[in-house]
Amino acid sequence: MAAVDIAQKDASSIALPGLGRALISAGKLTQKAAEDIFRKSQASRTGFIAEVTGTGAVSASELAHTVSSIFGAPLLDLNAIDPLRLPRDLLDAKICQAYRVLVLSKRNNRLIVATADPTDQEAAEKIKFTTQMGVDWVIAEYDKLARLIDSNTKSANEAIDAYAGAGDFEFEDVAIEEAADTSDASGGDVEDAPIVKFLHKMLLDAFNMRASDLHFEPYEHHYRVRFRVDGELREIASPPIAIKDKLASRIKVISRLDISEKRVPQDGRMKLKVGPDRVIDFRVSTLPTLFGEKIVIRILDPSSAKMGIEALGYEPEEKERLLKAIERPYGMILVTGPTGSGKTVSLYTCLNLLNKPGVNIATAEDPSEINLPGVNQVNVNEKAGLTFAVALKSFLRQDPDIIMVGEIRDLETADISIKAAQTGHLVLSTLHTNDAPTTLTRMRNMGIAPFNIASSVILITAQRLARKLCPVCKEPIDIPHEALVDAGYAEEEIDGSWVPYKPVGCSACNNGYKGRLGIYQVMPVTEEIQRIILRDGSALEIAAQAKLEGVRSLRESGLYKAKLGVTSLEEVLAVTNL
Repeated sequence: MAAVDIAQKDASSIALPGLGRALISAGKLTQKAAEDIFRKSQASRTGFIAEVTGTGAVSASELAHTVSSIFGAPLLDLNAIDPLRLPRDLLDAKICQAYRVLVLSKRNNRLIVATADPTDQEAAEKIKFTTQMGVDWVIAEYDKLARLIDSNTKSANEAIDAYAGAGDFEFEDVAIEEAADTSDASGGDVEDAPIVKFLHKMLLDAFNMRASDLHFEPYEHHYRVRFRVDGELREIASPPIAIKDKLASRIKVISRLDISEKRVPQDGRMKLKVGPDRVIDFRVSTLPTLFGEKIVIRILDPSSAKMGIEALGYEPEEKERLLKAIERPYGMILVTGPTGSGKTVSLYTCLNLLNKPGVNIATAEDPSEINLPGVNQVNVNEKAGLTFAVALKSFLRQDPDIIMVGEIRDLETADISIKAAQTGHLVLSTLHTNDAPTTLTRMRNMGIAPFNIASSVILITAQRLARKLCPVCKEPIDIPHEALVDAGYAEEEIDGSWVPYKPVGCSACNNGYKGRLGIYQVMPVTEEIQRIILRDGSALEIAAQAKLEGVRSLRESGLYKAKLGVTSLEEVLAVTNL
């Protein structure tokens, strides 16, 4: 009779586990030792293999080699495994913890699973039932396996607590009751307290750091949270990748988005209460990526529209031109610049100045970012057929005095806007162009007749946002004469009466910068510029005429700010072009 059969027969009275019988057959344990270890494991509920290695009866290394030899399964040194590259979504972490197994990879419809005990049929059946895939065992040393499982399946909640801290936050959901109808579909994910706490912590930190956007970004082996502070993205946290789905569900529920839809982008909004009397709006955008949904949250602070035109950074002559234009009863004012250059804040600052009881103001936006009481705001919804053009046509039947169009994107919208400006309405809008003179030629290229442009547009503002130097730590810098000339300064300006400054960095700022200010090119459409437009002149001709009339280019405006010491020459060169 084979040795293993004899061992099984002798041990049958106490039903030793398969691993115990295998160790007896290999001569690693006596019958009595195996029975004693089994009784101890039953009493302490630690498991037979943990008791074997824990008592030193058989070392983890010797056990792995013996089991590999007996069962003909490959032996793997887990020290050679990169934990970050292990698949995390193939098997539930609770099963890995309970049965001390670790999924290494997937091949066709079978899982390659590391274990120290290939005789555990219950574990094999549980994995098969849960994943609907077959199991191929790979033998690993128990101590190394246990450490890797514990670190790899560490509760995401514990890791999140390290970021969120232990304190309570005065950050209350305003829209939770409105989102309650989706809570059934969300299950426990969105009510996971550490997830809620982590999200609130991130939003509160972003608000306190005066960030404009939060980015929640999943990747193959890690997850990161970044804030855009003073125009630059900064990595703030790297929480466990296991939280990505729960966090996305939480954000989508309070933003009233479809949490079951992960294949297409979605847009939503949420409100959160900061303290007793202040509510901040957040605009939420989701985007399906290779490894999960990236979520960007933009902070929409209504107070930014009420901070006054002085706070925007206009020089006195620029402010005078703008105020003179918005006081006109009719005409079109255009604000141009790339995304994130502060166009919306500039427009709303103007609307706030114009918002009086005797004036009817209507806006069409995609979407409306800042809530301004007294202004009739409409969100464009192209899927429902509510385009900028449709909204504009409707506005004209609503007896408006002032119309604000979020963006002129096509000829139809431009045509209606111009007709409104020509028929007694003040129209404010935006375009994506590099500077003020090219805005007029861009409109010409859209198909608008020169005489319509010349008779309707009264002022164009091009703008950029530059970081402000920290007043606490900025230091003078010696820049060679040639470099100043190359940057755009005239010879007569480099007279030694002023000193450029450089960023340094201190506890009060962000790498030497604190806050941002606008750099502007404010160009009124004068009679001379109208003549150039009517004869279909180029942007270069318009720019030359504007310069003769005292309009600074964006570069010149930025150089003037550097001359005043409020920003650095390096920053000016980065955000403007000659």
